Amino acid sequence: MSSNSGMNPSVSATASTPPAPRLLDQIRSPTDVKALPAAQLPRLAAELREEIIAATSQNGGHVAPNLGVVELTVALHRVFNTPEDQFVFDVSHQGYAHKLLTGRKGAAFRQLRHSDGLSGFLCRTESPHDCYGAGHAGTALSAALGMATARDLRGSHEHVVAICGDAAFTCGVTMEALNNVVACTKRLIVILNDNEWSIARNVGAMAKYLNRLSTSPAYNKIHHDLEKFFTGLPHGQEMHRTWLKWKRETKDFFVESSLFEKFGLRYLGPIDGHNIDELVKNLEFAKNSDGPILLHVLTKKGLGLDAALKAPEKFHGLGSFDPVTGESRKPAAGTPPNYQDVFGQALVRFAKADGRIVGITAAMPSGTGLSALAAECPRQFFDVGIAEEHAVLFAAGMAVKGLKPVCAIYSTFLQRAYDPIIHDVCLQNLPVVFCIDRAGLSPNDGPTHHGLFDLTFLRCVPNAVVMQPKDEDELVDMLHTGLQHDGPVFIRYPRGAARGVPVKADPAVITIGQAELLRPGSNLMIWALGPLVPEAIKIAEKLELEEGVSCGVVNARFVKPLDRTLLLSQAACIPLLVTMEDNVLAGGFGSAVLEALQEADCQVPVERIGWPDRFVEHGSSVDDLRASCGLSFDDIYQRVRDRCRQPNVSPVTAGA
Repeated sequence: MSSNSGMNPSVSATASTPPAPRLLDQIRSPTDVKALPAAQLPRLAAELREEIIAATSQNGGHVAPNLGVVELTVALHRVFNTPEDQFVFDVSHQGYAHKLLTGRKGAAFRQLRHSDGLSGFLCRTESPHDCYGAGHAGTALSAALGMATARDLRGSHEHVVAICGDAAFTCGVTMEALNNVVACTKRLIVILNDNEWSIARNVGAMAKYLNRLSTSPAYNKIHHDLEKFFTGLPHGQEMHRTWLKWKRETKDFFVESSLFEKFGLRYLGPIDGHNIDELVKNLEFAKNSDGPILLHVLTKKGLGLDAALKAPEKFHGLGSFDPVTGESRKPAAGTPPNYQDVFGQALVRFAKADGRIVGITAAMPSGTGLSALAAECPRQFFDVGIAEEHAVLFAAGMAVKGLKPVCAIYSTFLQRAYDPIIHDVCLQNLPVVFCIDRAGLSPNDGPTHHGLFDLTFLRCVPNAVVMQPKDEDELVDMLHTGLQHDGPVFIRYPRGAARGVPVKADPAVITIGQAELLRPGSNLMIWALGPLVPEAIKIAEKLELEEGVSCGVVNARFVKPLDRTLLLSQAACIPLLVTMEDNVLAGGFGSAVLEALQEADCQVPVERIGWPDRFVEHGSSVDDLRASCGLSFDDIYQRVRDRCRQPNVSPVTAGA
């Protein structure tokens, strides 16, 4: 007894009591969510947040979007029955809680976005609960409408729910879908998840309109009171439908309709997106609605992590971080700046010297490096929201009036603007510079975000100049060159750190279509692009040291126009050419080389190195994914070495 004297009995009892088992550990499927008492759901939400923070702090990911939709996801699974009922998440990077509630816990989730873990997005091949995969904004409403219409035609009765962020309504395709809802189905549930952010804070008239809706209780009180009045009368539901139709047709003369009601959707909201009871009640109402309905849900991006609440743009998507302080894991000392930041600083320098230069981004000011321009030259900076098609057309209009627009867009998102690139910029030969970030792999994000197709889809477009720098100094030279060129220019560069090459004070103008011979050779010549140039040099050095092969290297720089003069002069005397590119092989840089040789009736063999004709999955790193596709340094070296061993290429014999 004496040994326990002075001990607080309550502390002793607490210390000896094992912690309560986690509710999340008991959830094997959405059926288990339905079985929980309602009073335990907030605790489940807290545990989901803990799990999301634990995984993303190690692996990175879309932290703030997922923390903001935890209660909404719990409520959705409380009310609906997946996979029979179907959730279509816009972008789908906010599906982490959905994954955890549909049987994807444990090691796979803790390895989220890594080679042996789950995708950071919804994926149809990952789970039957993922009815639709996506990685770009603005997809959900059109896809959900198509699914609901197909359901009606088939005569089945499942529910289709589109979960759309407010930023998705700045996408033209979402508005196109909204215009078609009532023409296609009478049963569709749309969740408008309104947190006032896309990646950066939302911009434009739609953001202002949603803010007005969410801060005007009078609007919803009037509509609620009128509905209560009508439904209390005999045949009240029919009278209420007639009232809504008459109100729309009289142009809101007496009581204002929401924008969504003008498109024929019943508007309900705003709803507290962190109150599970309120969410469940409104979702149950929507489930039994006899017409298309939109629930306006207000959420806080990053709720549950103070650092994410304070910096939602940073925590939209980032690498690993300290879960207590929110500080990002620091890169190793001496790590060079990222390509996007080199570009951003260079553009600021050029814009300060020339007021005609403007920067345009589609909701990616920090990701593209344009936040520097926004801070230092705000009148020359434009964020148009998640609207890449508009961004390109907007730039075309500026170019017509004598400005020098620079459109900074990720490679994967530039795909969405392909028509105006051809029809509006290149057809009219307008001087717009496109700075294409994330060209190549975005390893943790996976196939929706890899930039492996831009060389292919740009190379076929007349008037386009397409180039890629080998390092950050050459990137600045290319930007400077593009701003002097009187036509469309596309500059692609990879995600992440540059090479550490100093950027000279005075940029040089590069002759359009002129490659750079870095290393002479007589047995073999490697034509390489961008980040593969250093690898080509290492391969050449190793071949010479180990095999006695005289291997040259060309920094191709330009995919279009290709330096045919240098290429054909080398092909006339060198027995083997190798091309290396960070793009799919089909229609890419290697294809351009083959076409040039064929047109010149040159029969020199060509070994093409590039990405295969398949969608590359997510993985832990660029190196891991290259190895999985046979594109590691050792793999490439072996391919080139084996090709060199063929007759008439090098002094190496087959038995060496």
